[in-house]
Amino acid sequence: MSEKQPKSSDHRSRPSGKEFRAFIASGWAPRDETLPQAIEVASWTPARRRALSEAFPGERLVIPAGGLKVRSNDTDYVFRPHTAFSYLTGLGADREPDAVLVLEPTEDGHDPVLYFRPLAPRDSEEFFADSRYGEFWVGSRPTLESMAAELGIATRHIDEFGDAVAKDAGQVGLRVIRDADVDIASTVDVARSEAGQSEQEVATAVEGDAELARHCSTMRLVKDEWERDQMRLACEGTARAFEAVVADLPEAKRRGRGERWVEGVFGLHARHHGNGVGYDSICASGDHANTLHWIRNTGDLRDGDLLLLDAGIEVDSLFTADVTRTLPVSGTFSDAQRRIYDAVYEAQSAGIEACRPGNRFKDVHAAAIRVIARHLFDWGLLPDGVDVEATLDAEKGQYHRRWMVHGTSHHLGMDVHDCAMALREDYMDAELRPGMVLTVEPGLYFKADDELAPPEFRGIGVRIEDDILITEDGHENLSAMLPRTSTDVEAWMGDILSR
Repeated sequence: MSEKQPKSSDHRSRPSGKEFRAFIASGWAPRDETLPQAIEVASWTPARRRALSEAFPGERLVIPAGGLKVRSNDTDYVFRPHTAFSYLTGLGADREPDAVLVLEPTEDGHDPVLYFRPLAPRDSEEFFADSRYGEFWVGSRPTLESMAAELGIATRHIDEFGDAVAKDAGQVGLRVIRDADVDIASTVDVARSEAGQSEQEVATAVEGDAELARHCSTMRLVKDEWERDQMRLACEGTARAFEAVVADLPEAKRRGRGERWVEGVFGLHARHHGNGVGYDSICASGDHANTLHWIRNTGDLRDGDLLLLDAGIEVDSLFTADVTRTLPVSGTFSDAQRRIYDAVYEAQSAGIEACRPGNRFKDVHAAAIRVIARHLFDWGLLPDGVDVEATLDAEKGQYHRRWMVHGTSHHLGMDVHDCAMALREDYMDAELRPGMVLTVEPGLYFKADDELAPPEFRGIGVRIEDDILITEDGHENLSAMLPRTSTDVEAWMGDILSR
């Protein structure tokens, strides 16, 4: 009796005959082997790598791009490289899955080497049969030579990575950004173990890995000139997408599930202008605006309601805008809506004014929240005996947070909440410096079932958010092309809707 063959769930048919393989490999026009020009950012990335090199002299640094992630069965999510990898190589958009940047220590610093899977020859199995990497399935990949020309760094096949990372592992310090790619992290751990490191030494090395990841996050706090221009580009596209949303509000109302229509209109412009949205768009109409992270976007748009749109375009370099406008669906604020909106605008203006070099990051929130607290006090919403100073007390107060639970600001850049791994002393308690980009986004949220709120306030949520670049003598509002005051918003909407 023959041995029973294991069952397989692989449904694909892969012809494997020699004649078929020869047929597939033949009859193609010669490839264009002209090398590309270096990408624009390639003149900026060496300084970034040097800064990282200086922080970890003599150590081998491993920065993976990450791999493709399965969305459903044999379909993958659109690939986005790990932020540290993109920052240090210049590769954005959907480039380059499974790649690994290694900074190899030298006597006077580090040499960068990019390991990745290059274009396979046409007579290979990968060319025709590999649905994840094959040219038939996902298109042509860069060659080792073309990638080197684009980035200005040495390139190697990813199959060489394992031996390269293990070389002298016992004598050379080795760090990896672990969260970028668990398989690469595992390869590094194996290299450590095979080099004779004890479990305790491996555990200590893992702590060193966290230090590398934190440093790569923190070093993005101050943007260079190229990064600042990318942020301007992201904000410009975002403003155009907001205008498109306003122009299509009548259709969004007519269609039903208008929040989804708004999301789609914004997403269309995001995908056309850049890589896509920088985060899931919040398209919150009516009481949905009082759910801070409302991304279901299933509601209708109705005249008399407000639409809180929190959205940003991520450009191909992965820099993203993060802008919020609260818009009257009918084009005109009600009296109650205007009172709340104007209070938030005043708070935002105070926060933006605090965005100056020499101030501290937390000063932005302090300036904005004081205005919020004052309005809540004036409206009689704070508990009896609690004034502005009492509610601002960090330990015994904070009653205002019923109506504004979140902070006013965060760093912005390649991640919408950029530099999130930075230590508190480098973030919340840090001095603002030219080149930092912050959001300023106070809000007031009165849920429909909030019996402590005036009846006319219930169901109204307002947030206004702009992206602020710290300059040498103050700040630049990168999203200032979008109106902020209630009267300017109405005039702007009126002009668009009358075209």
